[in-house]
Order: sequence, then structure tokens, then C-alpha cells
Amino acid sequence: MKLLKFAAMVLAVSIATAGTSFAQEKKTYKIGAAVYGLKGEFMQLWANALKAHPLVKNGTVKVTIFDGNYDALTQNNQFDTMITQKYDGILFVPIDIQAGAASVEKAAEAKIPVVGSNTRVNSDKLTSYVGSDDVIAGEMEAESVIKSIGGKGNVVILEGPIGQSAQIERRKGNQNVLAKYKDVKLLEMKTANWSRAEALSLMENWLTAHSGKINGIIGQNDEMALGAIEAVKAKGINPKTIPTAGIDGVTDAVRAVKEGNMVSVLQDAAAQAQGGLDVLMRAIVGPSYKPQSEIWAKYAAQGLAWDDGTAKHYNIPWTPITKDNAGAMLATRK
Repeated sequence: MKLLKFAAMVLAVSIATAGTSFAQEKKTYKIGAAVYGLKGEFMQLWANALKAHPLVKNGTVKVTIFDGNYDALTQNNQFDTMITQKYDGILFVPIDIQAGAASVEKAAEAKIPVVGSNTRVNSDKLTSYVGSDDVIAGEMEAESVIKSIGGKGNVVILEGPIGQSAQIERRKGNQNVLAKYKDVKLLEMKTANWSRAEALSLMENWLTAHSGKINGIIGQNDEMALGAIEAVKAKGINPKTIPTAGIDGVTDAVRAVKEGNMVSVLQDAAAQAQGGLDVLMRAIVGPSYKPQSEIWAKYAAQGLAWDDGTAKHYNIPWTPITKDNAGAMLATRK
């Protein structure tokens, strides 16, 4: 443990001092961030964290964030724009695990490095990926709900956009856990597209169709879990009587955890965005580049290693949100 703490301190010092020499070299780097959509709070947190990266704040990196509006064709067209305008590098948060591959291929042909963040794309042309293991998150939330209902009863699952990696992998995690409990029945599983409003409407229908029979709710993100809770409340049901889980750690969900109305796990948007930019800059600048974000020191003790910035996959740990740590998390939100 002492060695891990020492290593984290050394990394923190190196991050603090490396920025000076790098900033002195310098041209301005033009970076594009193609994200699947900015309607939900999580991607807003991601985008704001990217803007807070030390190199963006000091002007070394000029970042443009492209809103994909939850559409693969829109994201593809945005790649065309960045290629035509000769961006130095691209951060990619794709809406579709398959469709996004063509965009990465085009960028690779133009010799523009692409680093994935948050959601995956099936392409061997991707420079690297910085994100979290969504299968694990799906298992964590399903296990929590099923344990809360005593290992038996009926559950529903609110899914993300069909074809996005988070939906695919969180579903796998959900199903891994459901397979262990023969006394738990899955009544419904349908997409609400990460949307609180869509989840509210869908849950209202389910509560009518399965009146009194839904014992637990698994939302593959917080927004959908929160929409489901609104529907439960609108039916005059105490949400504490129907265990509900989400994923991400958006502000309203952290409040709901603190109030005892749901459970969730934090997906660290700042680590994914800033870590992704560090890895992308390493690909652009070369071996002289040193990580600038504090996230590498933050997670060093949990096994996140810079590895010269050339690893193909960086795994950001999940953090369970509890009544004990919810207050501290809320204090970091503006």
C-alpha cells in the first residue's frame, strides 16, 4: 500500500511539472470531440470536463465539441468536416458500435488519430480507448436490485439506444446476473434511449400492464431510472418499495441515492474525457508527451497506469454511490 501511495505521489508530481516544458514547445492543436448527443447530463459532464483539461484551459489545445444528436449519419458527416478541416486528432463517443467504424476508417486514411471514450466502436483502426467496463456496471446494478427483492420476483429493464456499446454490454451484465436467479422473472425489456421522458412514459405503460407485479427496476442509465421513479411516484407508489438502479452518477441520481430512492454507480466522465485527451495528445506529439490530467494520479492505486500512453485500452474504475459518499459527490457539482 505504501508503494502504491508513493507511486501515485510521484505521478502527481510528474504531471504537475511536465506541463511547463510541453507548453513551451508549441503550436496550437486542433482537436474535435464527436459525441453521440448532449441532451443528457452525463455527456454534458463529459464535455465540461474536457474543456477543463489543463491543455484546453491554457490554450495549447483548441477543442470543438460536435453534438451527434444520437444519429450515426450525423456523426459520420462530422468526421468528414474534421477531416476536411485537417484536425490534429479526434475523440470519439459513438452512438453505434458498428456504424462508427466507417468514420474511424476515414480518419485513419487521412492519418488523423482517433481515441474512443465512454462508448466503443468495432474498429482496429482506433488508436486507443479510454472508458469503463459496462458489463461490470450491468452486473452491479442487476445484483443490487435482485438482492434488494430477496432473490425472487419480477423485474423490468430500461435499455439504452439499441446498437450502442453501453446498451449491448450493460444488457450482457444484466443477463449474466439474471441467469443466476431462477426465481426472478424478466417481465419487460425495452429501450428508452437514455431518456428520462421516454422512460417515464414506458414505465407508466408497464405499471398499468403489470399492475402490482413489478418488484424491481433496472435502468441501464440514471436518466431512465429517474424517469421510472417519476412514473412510480405518479401512481402513488412509494419508490422505496420498488428497488431501482441506474448507472452514471448524474446529479439527480446522486440526490436520489442520498434519499434512499435508488442505487447507482459513478461513471467518471472527467477521467474518460481528460484521459482520452491525454492519450490522443500522446499519439499526436509522440514520446515526449506526458499526461497533464490529474486523473492518472487519482486512479493509480486502483491500477490505472499511463503505460507511456500507448496502451490500446484504459479501464476507468466504477465507484459505487452510497448514502455515505453522495454528499461529497454533490459538493463537486455546480
